[in-house]
Amino acid sequence: MRKNILIFMMILSPLYFWGQHPTDNMDVRKVFPFHNTDVTLKNSWLKQREELNITFLKSLDPDRLLHNFRITAKLPSDAIPLEGWESPKIGLRGHFVGHYLSAVSNLVEKYKDPLLTKHLNYMIDELYKCQQVSKNGYLSAFPDKDFEILETKFSGVWAPYYTYHKIMQGMLDVYIHTNNKKAYDILSGMTDYVINRMSKLSNKTIERMIYTVEANPQNEMGAMNEVLYKLYQISKAPKHLALAKLFDPDWFADPLYKNEDILSGLHSNTHLVLVNGFAQRYAITKEKKYHDAVINFWNILTNHHIYANGTSSGPRPNATTKTSVTAEHWGEPDHLCNTLTKEIAESCVSHNTQKLCSYIFTWTANPQYADSYMNTFYNAVLPAQSSHSGSYIYHLPLGSPRNKKYLKDNDFACCSGSCAEAYTQLNSNIYYHNDSILYVNLYIPSIVKWRQKDIQLEQNSYFPKDSTINFTVSTKRKSQFILKLLLPSWSKGVDVYVNEKKQHINTASAASYLELNRIWRDQDNIRLVFHYDFHLKPMPDNPNTFAIYYGPMLLAFESKSEVILKGETKEILKNLSVSDLKKATFQLTNNNKNYQLRPLYDIDNQSYGVYATIKNY
Repeated sequence: MRKNILIFMMILSPLYFWGQHPTDNMDVRKVFPFHNTDVTLKNSWLKQREELNITFLKSLDPDRLLHNFRITAKLPSDAIPLEGWESPKIGLRGHFVGHYLSAVSNLVEKYKDPLLTKHLNYMIDELYKCQQVSKNGYLSAFPDKDFEILETKFSGVWAPYYTYHKIMQGMLDVYIHTNNKKAYDILSGMTDYVINRMSKLSNKTIERMIYTVEANPQNEMGAMNEVLYKLYQISKAPKHLALAKLFDPDWFADPLYKNEDILSGLHSNTHLVLVNGFAQRYAITKEKKYHDAVINFWNILTNHHIYANGTSSGPRPNATTKTSVTAEHWGEPDHLCNTLTKEIAESCVSHNTQKLCSYIFTWTANPQYADSYMNTFYNAVLPAQSSHSGSYIYHLPLGSPRNKKYLKDNDFACCSGSCAEAYTQLNSNIYYHNDSILYVNLYIPSIVKWRQKDIQLEQNSYFPKDSTINFTVSTKRKSQFILKLLLPSWSKGVDVYVNEKKQHINTASAASYLELNRIWRDQDNIRLVFHYDFHLKPMPDNPNTFAIYYGPMLLAFESKSEVILKGETKEILKNLSVSDLKKATFQLTNNNKNYQLRPLYDIDNQSYGVYATIKNY
């Protein structure tokens, strides 16, 4: 049991830690992602998706984003208040600002855009002024009385720590990406404010406050543990580590450590982000409990709770709130057929699932995590954005018939923020490395600079619509290293050419790596030609309800009615055909009907269906 006095001991003593002492000289990672500035997206359809997002971020007025912060600090503001979840009467006001800071700081580091740089620096300066008014480090767009309500009633307010975390994470990202010392000072003050609050609470109160088993819990903590562990890795301040551990709920971590599936009924994104925090704790303390909890959670989620495209969330088995009838929760393991409402697969969940995959991959270099990441990227994350307007969706329906419901620019819902942030990170997690190996986990037109070896690898393709990917090595001198290219689980084979010479390499194992170990010379080139086919991914509780893939692409029926098919699955596979590969259109003839299909990420405003059902009666 945690004792309140321990908080004071850890704050006062630089030598006191709970559990194991951090071992900074031992990194748990086997491989490392490249720095933000080392990977550049080339002009492509994916680069266009990023540009749509940048246009949206540039359209936002900093003074409107600052309005609620200024009002809360009793500073003057003539700006028109924002709408939606950022309006002055909404409990989560300020959350989008945190996402904005993270997103814009990422772009400023990569592109040095003058307008975004100006807006970001202005935001930090003005938020600093707001914080100075409080004199205790507090900074938020809502008054601190919300925390008092949370600590005494555990409900009645809308997740103040969730929003507070977003701002903290935004400040941390601004510091990491742009070295803005004022952002770090703001973050330090915000953290001290939380330490002061938590030091006054009993152990019993803290445990109740972080107990989040209800539907849509109003005491949702967000990723407070994750951001504080990341802060500690920079500050090395024991008080930051101690505070982070206070936000690790034992009631959730202990069953996961024992490999118990307790997900049913839990609010998905509330608890998924906690696991990402557990991953950060393991990276610092090397505690087996948190390593096992993270790995077990991933296996439980992936094997029993996800849809074909790697994302999750939907109706709660015991629906006690309006939202939980249709959305945002995990259900009974292996029971997904009856969950296909119009509000499943929350975009925030997709993004945080990807983050978890990337964390575990760095520990293991296991291709199954890269394979899962690729599936979620193409078939859950990319479908969340309109390729025409750049608008985002909150949920990604997978039943039939369905329509994507795009958020308005002034909605500022949680998924508006997480998507706006995620689409500034499309250059992330394509490549990884260690001392001798370069991993390619995504096939995206891009250039990576491996500065330690003075090597550049350029990638060109129109993947996934085109199954051919070309690479060119640039180096000033001969260099020996291993190039590992992901062979995803959907691949039915691949042809490999090095300098136009076909390689005789065993590539039969899916979800593995093709390994090229050689002395590389300037302008060496590699060409991969993947073999695509149609394949089905059935529901765990009904093999006659399934999604259809062509290679890496999850296909959607263009249909205004429920997709009900006749026959056997082998017959359905036989009757699928490619209409136009460049346009990625496909056809299925079934029961005297001709269905047109296309990748789910290409679906925009038309009605569609993903999961089809065979009914032979």
